[in-house]
Amino acid sequence: MTQQKQKNGTKTTKTRVATKSRLSYERVFESDGTYLLKLVTFVLLGTLWLQFKQPISWLGLPLAGIPVGMLIGLLLVNRFEKHQEDRKIWYAILIIVTLISYFARAGTFI
Repeated sequence: MTQQKQKNGTKTTKTRVATKSRLSYERVFESDGTYLLKLVTFVLLGTLWLQFKQPISWLGLPLAGIPVGMLIGLLLVNRFEKHQEDRKIWYAILIIVTLISYFARAGTFI
């Protein structure tokens, strides 16, 4: 019953106005500078690894390092991001940067 049709098959005026008003306004949760600061912070956190000179065998799998920065980043995202859509974006950024930095051998060595 939310979408009523008139006799000629078009939506009512009330429904059209509500759709237009939802599309014309955008809620901005944070400024561009804040977003850029978060982006740089999470990219830097994603590159922090504690990598071992000799891989350690754990459950039969060779473990070459521990992604400490990603673990800290995941905790920070979970703690400070209120909206689920934002959390998904930051999680994806952290995982991608962590994987790239693993294969590029960037990070802290023990």
